[in-house]
Amino acid sequence: MKKILLLSLFVIARSFLASSAELKHEMGFSIVPPDSLPQVLAPHSADILNSTMKQKAQIKFAGHLLPESLPDWEKRKEEIREEILANSGLKVDHELDLDMKETATIQMDGYAIKNIYFQTQPGVYATANLFIPDGEGPFPAVVNMHGHWKEAKGAENIQSVAHSLAKNGYVCLSMDAFGAGERGTTHMDFEYHGSNLGASLMNIGETLLGVQVIDNMRAVDLLSSLPYVDAENIGATGASGGGNQTMWFAAMDERVKAAMPVVSVGTFESAVMGSNCVCELLPGGLSFTETSGVLALYAPRALKMCNHNKDSNVTFYPSEMLRSYHNAKPIFEQYEVEEKIAYELFDLEHGYWPEDREAMLGWFDLHLKGIGDGSAREEIPFKVLPFEELMVFPKGQRDPKVVGVAEYAREKGQQLRKNYLEKTSLDKEQVVEDLASLLKIQASPLVKNVHRFSPDGTWQRLALESSENLLTPLLIKKPSHSGLGYVLLATAAGKQQIPQARVDVWAQKGYGIVIAELSGTGEAASAEDQKVNYLTPFHTLARARLWLGETMIGQWVGELAMVSEFIKAEYAAENLIFDGEKEAGLAGLFFAALEEDVYDSLTLRSAPISYLFDNREGVDYFSLAIHVPKFLQWGDVSLAAGLTELPITFAQPVSMSGESILSNKEKEWQTEFAAARSLLKTNGSVKFEF
Repeated sequence: MKKILLLSLFVIARSFLASSAELKHEMGFSIVPPDSLPQVLAPHSADILNSTMKQKAQIKFAGHLLPESLPDWEKRKEEIREEILANSGLKVDHELDLDMKETATIQMDGYAIKNIYFQTQPGVYATANLFIPDGEGPFPAVVNMHGHWKEAKGAENIQSVAHSLAKNGYVCLSMDAFGAGERGTTHMDFEYHGSNLGASLMNIGETLLGVQVIDNMRAVDLLSSLPYVDAENIGATGASGGGNQTMWFAAMDERVKAAMPVVSVGTFESAVMGSNCVCELLPGGLSFTETSGVLALYAPRALKMCNHNKDSNVTFYPSEMLRSYHNAKPIFEQYEVEEKIAYELFDLEHGYWPEDREAMLGWFDLHLKGIGDGSAREEIPFKVLPFEELMVFPKGQRDPKVVGVAEYAREKGQQLRKNYLEKTSLDKEQVVEDLASLLKIQASPLVKNVHRFSPDGTWQRLALESSENLLTPLLIKKPSHSGLGYVLLATAAGKQQIPQARVDVWAQKGYGIVIAELSGTGEAASAEDQKVNYLTPFHTLARARLWLGETMIGQWVGELAMVSEFIKAEYAAENLIFDGEKEAGLAGLFFAALEEDVYDSLTLRSAPISYLFDNREGVDYFSLAIHVPKFLQWGDVSLAAGLTELPITFAQPVSMSGESILSNKEKEWQTEFAAARSLLKTNGSVKFEF
């Protein structure tokens, strides 16, 4: 057995060594092929980036204490609401025609289920199931929101809540979340609405969280319009992502009299460097409040949270929920309704289980029916249906009015680009100021210390320790021809993914080479960020920065400023060329747009020529780092290029889905980029290499 094991390990090691494209840390050692670029830092270095991000979140949490007097809270309450509206892109039209359409009715024992769809935004329809008790009513009603269960509103977890409510005399509306269930790109495909797909909404100035809140507010509009619903007694509940929807929407919609989010309430702090869905992300959330601030918005209405001791997600740990509960409770006490905020813990795994449902029935009985004392009430048995019966449309026969995230983001992006391209004047100073604001750039990090290591052949190895206590590894090769200057190479994939041929071309021309690994990439990566490798790269890190009121590309812009200044000062580099790939290329462009007289020219490789969403299939061509909230409301890539006075080369330009831009479109793009330069009165140039 021992010999077989050793032989197996030898075969695995041989295979591993032969595959240089898949080099990774394995079994406690790092293998670097002979022709690769040298390492700067020691292998298995401490996860400085993860620690830094969590420390930032910890400090933010401590800074978001709630006011101690009711008048102060009333003022702070409005500030929090305004920030949520601004950061989520939440805009709801309660006067918009609901245009509810019914496709089927299922008669159950004591209640009926109607399969319906209705309008939540102009031309945007949601699919839902409406559970209606037998009788005339009016009945109290509950909006029931699902989490990340594949069948969405038809999942057993979600169905069970609705059946139980209907059995107990409540109207219940269970709706597919935007991009989930029947609201995906392809009907009945049941795609995941998060990661890069949902994050794409940020570029048009919206968020998946915000669109879900709009949907759920419109669900209240619908329920309130029904003659058999008691519009004064409406509740909200959901588990996991559905509990997150519950927390945000019910906090913002004061028509919700009582709410019960399940396995979802924690802290914003714990979400930083966590891997939750982007539907649970409010960009900039931690810059102005904490979860407790959102919970306090419920007062003096009723709120109960159920968390589970066996939950595997740190954001939903009971200990995190309790931190928020104890911070929010004093606000309820100020209103003299401390009994209206409560929690219950169950020794269960993640989900919406019978114990949760019984707690929910007791809570809603007290606050929506005015009966009982709020304690759990035993369920009446019910029958769960096959999820297909709860589908609003037969497979592949969905009404075109029901659109997914992809179509929504593309259509709204096209309108924003149309608005941008029709502009006839631009104020350059204002455009620069607005770009810096979008990227969340306040001040570039400074070099606090320079760590120099022994050379590796012709490469000097350095690490810049920044004022943010992060390390930026650098490889530097001096120019062979004095006076030519340096080329700064950067990629979001880490230096080992830079083709050796690219380095050789610049070196053969006599230029010095600087290779910088930006935070989160290569040796400057976070092991915590790389744990969830089944999601889009930088899913964890980019979300963390957004929570903190930052952007990943904005962070890279600051780091490029630091590195460029260091190279110019330390190596007397009068000439500095930037050569960046994909997202890192955009960071170089944005830096050049904001800071003149640093680079002499820019080369962007496989970078997007526009932020317009174009194709669902290639949605993960770029990482989550690429997204900049409200970017298309500001302009587009051509506007950033127009701010520079530099020659810019787009080598193999692509769309946001990674589709190659065809050479027969060159004239069209040249016209757009030239128009931006004309409006800004700049003299740069753009060349495309297809």
